[in-house]
Order: sequence, then C-alpha cells, then structure tokens
Amino acid sequence: MPRNRNTFSSLAGLRRRVVGRAVQAGWRWVREAGAVTADSPGRLRFRRLGAGTRLAFPQGTVFGEPWIEIGEHCIIAEQVTLTAGMMPGLDLGAETVLTLGNGVVLGRGSHVIADTTVTIGSDTYCGPYVYITSTNHSYDDPHEPVGRQWPRSEPVVIGPGCWLGTGAVILPGARLGRNVVVAAGAIVRGEVPDHSVVAGAPARVVRRWDPEKGWQPPLRTPAPVPIPDSVTPEQLAALAALELADEIEEQVTDALKGA
Repeated sequence: MPRNRNTFSSLAGLRRRVVGRAVQAGWRWVREAGAVTADSPGRLRFRRLGAGTRLAFPQGTVFGEPWIEIGEHCIIAEQVTLTAGMMPGLDLGAETVLTLGNGVVLGRGSHVIADTTVTIGSDTYCGPYVYITSTNHSYDDPHEPVGRQWPRSEPVVIGPGCWLGTGAVILPGARLGRNVVVAAGAIVRGEVPDHSVVAGAPARVVRRWDPEKGWQPPLRTPAPVPIPDSVTPEQLAALAALELADEIEEQVTDALKGA
C-alpha cells in the first residue's frame, strides 16, 4: 500500500508539472501574440510607432492614439497606461499631445496621462509604477466636490537620458533637464536642472554635477567598470547566451531532482 501511494504521488506530481509547463507555454504564446509593434499594431493606431518598439501584453488603458508618437526601440512593459486627452473620442487638433523619444523604457504599471502636451526625451528609463501627468485636480470651490471641479493642466517636459525610479510622480508643469535622476517615490514639480539627482516629496536636488569638482556631494560608491572597447557585440551576445544556458541547465537539474 505505501508503494501505491508513492506511485500515485509521483503521477500527480508529474501531471502538475506537465500542466504547469503547458500553461506557461500557452501564456508565453499569448503574450507574444498580444504584443503591439509597428508590424502588428492590432487595434491601436498611433500617430507614430517606431521600428523595434514593443508594447507588452497585456496593455493598460490606451486611448487618443492618433495624438501619440512613440519613437524607435522603446520598451513599454505590461499594464502601462498611455492616454492623450481627458477621455476617448475627443478631437485634440492637429498637434501631437504625447511624445516618447527613441529608446524610452516605461516600467510595468506606469501611467502617462497627457491632457496637454507631455514630452519624454530619448533614452529615458522609468522604473515600475511611475506616474507622469499633465493634469491635476483643482479645489478652488470649497463647496463643490473636488472630483467635479475642472482640473488644471500644464505641459510636462522630461529631458533625454533621465532615470525615474520606482513609484516616482511627475506633476503638471514639471521640466526635467538632461540626465536627471529621480529617486524612487519622489514627487517632482517645477524645474530640475541638467545632471542632478532629486529625492523626496516634494522633490529637491540632493546631488549635482559640477564641471570642475564632479558630483557634489561626492558619490559614495565607485564608478562601474566600463566594457572594454575591444569587446565586440558578438562577444557580448555569446556571453549572454552562455549565462542563459547555465540558467537553463540549473533549472533542468532542479526539475530532475524533484522528479
């Protein structure tokens, strides 16, 4: 009888593994088929969708696409909201409202709400759950619910090469310079100069680059070692493939141990 229980347990474990792998394979197929690219935009008709750009599946809320331009080689993660205008179906005129430059990365669950112009410069990276908006609630009338009062809108400009940490909030009227670092959870409004680091709520400059003195205050960690110029893209690809092979081998070994 113990042997029969072991047999049934082994069969149940094998069945779970087979079903699990089938579900995972099916989900990978769904994610691949549901992704939005320039070659397979699906129902979305952006004003521009650059080559090499990909909106992962499932997408978040997306509307106002005729007034949204997305550059080349952008990565838009799952559940990212991209909207132009206050609601779907509006005529927003002849000009682009929301612009993402080349190489922009928007992390999972981020929101970009453009009721008036929002521009995100090339090679700007956003961590998960970043919130960028050109519109804020108003509360001028103390007798009217805040949600029923007409909101205020101001353009937002984020310069090229910025990094926005997880959960950062960029408020209406914000203008970030080039290569700005926004700490996780920071709430940014107003002007932020080039080559600076901001943190806090409201955000303030906590570090800046001085052409003569370097970073002030000085960085606490050493600079990363750059990739040597002699290393070719083919060698980097081979190294990545080797690391992936090692990972797969480890997963297979673990699966065999559990069988």
